[in-house]
Amino acid sequence: MSIYVGNLSYQVTEEDLKLAFAEYGKVSRVQLPTDRETGRPRGFAFVEMESDTQEQAAIDALDGAEWMGRDLKVNKAKPREERSNSSRGNWGGGNARRNNNRY
Repeated sequence: MSIYVGNLSYQVTEEDLKLAFAEYGKVSRVQLPTDRETGRPRGFAFVEMESDTQEQAAIDALDGAEWMGRDLKVNKAKPREERSNSSRGNWGGGNARRNNNRY
């Protein structure tokens, strides 16, 4: 299981998250996605802990809590959905060529 942590301050670090969640058990992994262009955190993270019990304790304690000036949104992470390539083709490329062949 993994925990989704949203509404994070842009100044948060992986170390900050490890320290905050360590209060509820052993933190196995922290993922703090960053913006490709700016390199700054995107405002959310994923935290994995040693057991489901520890993760649930962290969720119960931290969801809605104020941390670094923000009200956290903490819950079980949902599985990542597969992206369809067909929906990405609607922005030019393939469809534009097909339309040009019509007379």
